[in-house]
Amino acid sequence: MLIQKPADIHPSEITPPELYARRREFIKTAAVLGAAAWLPPILRGRIAQAADEDLKPTPYKDITSYNNFYEFGTGKTDPAENAGSLKTKPWTVVVEGHCEKPGQYALEDFLASQQPEERIYRLRCVEAWSMVVPWLGIPLNQILPRFQPASNAKYVEFTTLLDPKQMPGQRTRILDWPYVEGLRIDEAMHPLTLLVTGLYGKELPNQNGAPLRLAVPWKYGFKSIKSIVKIRFTEQQPSTTWNREIPSEYGFYANVNPEVSHPRWSQNKERRIGDFFRRDTQMFNGYAEQVAGLYTGMDLHKNF
Repeated sequence: MLIQKPADIHPSEITPPELYARRREFIKTAAVLGAAAWLPPILRGRIAQAADEDLKPTPYKDITSYNNFYEFGTGKTDPAENAGSLKTKPWTVVVEGHCEKPGQYALEDFLASQQPEERIYRLRCVEAWSMVVPWLGIPLNQILPRFQPASNAKYVEFTTLLDPKQMPGQRTRILDWPYVEGLRIDEAMHPLTLLVTGLYGKELPNQNGAPLRLAVPWKYGFKSIKSIVKIRFTEQQPSTTWNREIPSEYGFYANVNPEVSHPRWSQNKERRIGDFFRRDTQMFNGYAEQVAGLYTGMDLHKNF
């Protein structure tokens, strides 16, 4: 099977987002409903509704025009309007800290020519809105072991590009730049944690974090740091941007938990972009079965 890289694909070969969404929805819904054919009618109906609501990707236009990316402005439309100034080629990633193979790597070497895979994840933001995004990316657990983390590497810290000339939002003092995020190393190595290089079958747009960002689907969106230029293995919990700025509102873990309200609003409901009605927020954003074991024995109200 021939696998094409984004640079090898002509615009005429790219499936229009509207057709892509319908195709993906049909394939995944058909698989779910096929398995449901053996269930009682009342359960079949519930599964059909869940498949429709949970797997339909948000339109490409919405994903790329409604963003949080303070490096380009605090408004939701600012990133799409201002991110054209970002130059993503060439791009380097620095690896440092408690590992055997630190260094500065060209993006191509950092990714080691691994082909991205498609994953459709729910993205849940702390402002109580959400999207369903068809990401292209590489599981982080296929990348990090190459740098041979030391036994005392308990966390992974990520840093966004700092360049006020390209990122006009960094000319303000809205945050203490550069943007920094972090994960416990077992969270970083979880199979769901994705190093994203694209969406909807295309290269990642600047406003969505090009050329390299995280997708950690069971956490609030601010944990999925964008435009990554540095990865550092640490023994101590990193001092992350929003946790440092407003620790009473933004915890280090930032796991989606409807039982823990933001001090200024409830988190038990969310509105998916494009929908009129709000829906119940799911524990761990719907990924509890896969990730709850990471937090066994922890007080999730204290470690929010």
